[in-house]
Amino acid sequence: MDLRKITILLLTLLLSLPMAAQKRKHTTKPKPAPVVEEPQEDPRITNMREMTQQIIIIDSIVVNKDQFLASIHLSSECGQLMNTGAFFRNQLQGTLYLNEMGNKVYFSQPDGHQQQLFTADKLGNEWSKPQPLQGLSEGIDEASYPFMLTDGLTFYFAGKGEESIGGYDIFMTRYDSRSGSFLKPENIGMPFNSEANDYMFAIDEANRIGYFVSDRRQPEGKACIYIFIPSDTRKIYDNLKYTREQIQNFADIISIADTWGDGAERKAALDRIKSRYEVHNEPGKMVSTGDTASAVELHSKEANILYQKLLKEQSTLDLVNLSLDQLRQKYHKANAGERSSMKSEILKLEEQALQLNASIKQLSKATRNAEINSKKH
Repeated sequence: MDLRKITILLLTLLLSLPMAAQKRKHTTKPKPAPVVEEPQEDPRITNMREMTQQIIIIDSIVVNKDQFLASIHLSSECGQLMNTGAFFRNQLQGTLYLNEMGNKVYFSQPDGHQQQLFTADKLGNEWSKPQPLQGLSEGIDEASYPFMLTDGLTFYFAGKGEESIGGYDIFMTRYDSRSGSFLKPENIGMPFNSEANDYMFAIDEANRIGYFVSDRRQPEGKACIYIFIPSDTRKIYDNLKYTREQIQNFADIISIADTWGDGAERKAALDRIKSRYEVHNEPGKMVSTGDTASAVELHSKEANILYQKLLKEQSTLDLVNLSLDQLRQKYHKANAGERSSMKSEILKLEEQALQLNASIKQLSKATRNAEINSKKH
């Protein structure tokens, strides 16, 4: 090998050494720490929290989830809530609302593997064939827990689907008589809804008391009934007055006492409840005493007599409805033999409730007419 070739070979070796060193240095360079992306909250939840409705929650009661209907006490003029199977005396699972006239029901029952909402009308002594509610399917896969306001138009229910933020959410819609269908349901937002299941929403318009039910922060098999003061207009928390953390606490219902303000409205609501219910013998058992006598100032002697009869009938009706609720809860869990013995008692109480409802309506009308006529003379 001549000198020129040896020189070229040496130069080639010398030039390759820095490159190898750089390569080795590159491979030993420590890897950067992985970037951990924090999970982003669903923007719907963020927006919903910012629009949390300002309400006063009077109280809350934790009950067994499968028995919460018995703890929602509505005036007779606001209808009744019960189990679908108990009302129709069959094995159907679901929840039913019977209107104040006793001639129309809204209820849920299985449709395939999911609960859906239906309605039926009483024609004579028979109920019509159940018809599915129209207009509720957009964004809602499953629907249950119906409640209709006394206007016959404003409808609340709980639904699951892409429009809910977690399990069941409470929705509101209105019936359009021209199309015979309901308008697209709207999620009523927080604090009524959460990322847990939120079920029943009902308002006793006669006493201005509302109820909604949720299993947020509850153990398996339990649900919390929140009792609140409904309002005619929606008011949200002012973000200039409250911090973001405070509004989040209101949305999540961390403390119901924080919603009381100066306590005046809550006290008035408690007085309304107290005037309707009187505690007897057993602590915790509430028995209705009817509408508030002190809230009605009558000048006619005849009207006063009629009104006292109305109160007595109302008190009897409330006791009958309480007994019915308890029997229906037992009936739902009873075996075939037990149901057979309970059936006649339920039918008897249902007939008594219908008669009392009719009597109360007649007495209410007669009381008003007597008072009006007394002022004319």
